[in-house]
Amino acid sequence: MRSWLRERRRSRFQALPFPREWREIIERTVPIYHRLNATDRAELCGHIRVLLREKRFEGGAGLEITDEIRVTIAAFACVLLLHRKTDYYPRLYAIIVYPGAYVAERSERGAFGVITERPEARLGESSTRGVVVLAWDAVREASSNAGGCRNVVYHEFAHQLDAEDGAVEGAPILPDRSRYDAWARILGREYARLRYESSRGRQTTLDRYGATSPAEFFAVATECFFTQPGLLKADHPELYDELQNYYCQDPIERWQPV
Repeated sequence: MRSWLRERRRSRFQALPFPREWREIIERTVPIYHRLNATDRAELCGHIRVLLREKRFEGGAGLEITDEIRVTIAAFACVLLLHRKTDYYPRLYAIIVYPGAYVAERSERGAFGVITERPEARLGESSTRGVVVLAWDAVREASSNAGGCRNVVYHEFAHQLDAEDGAVEGAPILPDRSRYDAWARILGREYARLRYESSRGRQTTLDRYGATSPAEFFAVATECFFTQPGLLKADHPELYDELQNYYCQDPIERWQPV
């Protein structure tokens, strides 16, 4: 009953007129919006409405949260939800935004199991405790297309999708159990390939940070899938197909000349 009421409430919000001021923000800050057809734009705007209603935004280091910050981040995050049944990142309740890179403690396990903490500058992180942290400078870089394959919002929200089953391991919930074997085989092979090429200092289409772990590989691959789909398809066709099946989108179609 509670789920039915939630879906009904969400449907009402999706159907409300989208504020003109918000649309102007998206047109200015979210490049992919201009490549969506009218149906996808309407779906995206409906998702944005729900996400902004259900998730709390907080400013870090004195940053004032504006509509530009909220709507830009929500728009990028909702691109990952197009064409799919979604529960709007159910483990997420807050998005914290810093003006730029921020410092967080990183835990490292050393010899004899000793854990040490050391400060580390970050542009974003995703927590299984329900928080995504982003550096606004990095989001703006993605908005200007200056980041190449990098988009910190796609990256951190891919981690949220990965975490929906309670484990962050590079394997999000797939709609059909029969697809897990292909997912594990293809992404496992591509992850091993990136680790091999990165260890030898070779140039790679995927960001070498993806060689850190299977979870980071999925997030990095998601970034490239939406920002540089042609490159990903050319260099990693099977990986592209797996992501296309998962996200129910083919970004390459949006790059074709009209």
